[in-house]
Amino acid sequence: MSGTQRENIKLGQKVRVVQKQDQRTGKLTEGVVSKILTNSAAHPHGIKVMLEDGIVGRVKEIVN
Repeated sequence: MSGTQRENIKLGQKVRVVQKQDQRTGKLTEGVVSKILTNSAAHPHGIKVMLEDGIVGRVKEIVN
């Protein structure tokens, strides 16, 4: 599933996000979604979320 579609992302779901400072390296951070910050239905770089530990980033992968 793609992290660019808001409908694919649910609260409590485990995802991998790229933080703003890691965009150049592409380093991914894994966590659980606590809040969806992007209001639009889709975003080409990934839907912006806040993880349970307070990290904000764009969803690159959804972990099954």
